[in-house]
Amino acid sequence: MDDDLSQILRQHRDELRHPLPESLRRKLNRQYAPRRPWALRSAAMLACACVALAVSFTLGRSSSQTLSGDLLAQELVGSHVRSLMANHLADVPSTDKHTVKPWFEGRLDFGPDVRDFPQEGFVLTGGRLDYVDSRNVAALVYRRGQHVINLFEWPTSSVSTEAPRLLTRRGFQLFVWQKSGLAYWAVSDLNAAELQQFAGLWQQ
Repeated sequence: MDDDLSQILRQHRDELRHPLPESLRRKLNRQYAPRRPWALRSAAMLACACVALAVSFTLGRSSSQTLSGDLLAQELVGSHVRSLMANHLADVPSTDKHTVKPWFEGRLDFGPDVRDFPQEGFVLTGGRLDYVDSRNVAALVYRRGQHVINLFEWPTSSVSTEAPRLLTRRGFQLFVWQKSGLAYWAVSDLNAAELQQFAGLWQQ
């Protein structure tokens, strides 16, 4: 019986054979054919480019936040306002720079620049520790009439000198400059002209 069936199938095999539809053949070729080397290389290059772009964007975003000063300016204005609201302007209230400067020793990993300008109408009234940009900084407090000036200082990796430039945030004036490895940010509701005069005294 099996031999007879095998003989019949052999006799009619050409009649039983049907060609594979062209559409199905192309689909199988696309699905199971090995990937071409150039396609693999292109995919790898595209993946590397995407990773590099993501890293560049992350570093650029972080750098721009620090260098442009926009987020930092907002943070410093917040610190200035909190010091006024909490009535916590100074940890060491004093008009003597020789009292204020030594107080920071052992509390910071750098020596802040402490000056006084009573003859010019900017009176030192004390200093305190503050926390800005994920680090401890020095905050020196000055008065100009009824206006308070918070001057924030911390070290930078650059020793270049940058002239004071004006920023305005939430109705407050800020002058930022850099000198001798320190960054300075003066924040106040004082008018821009007088705050610029204060910043200019630190350039002498």
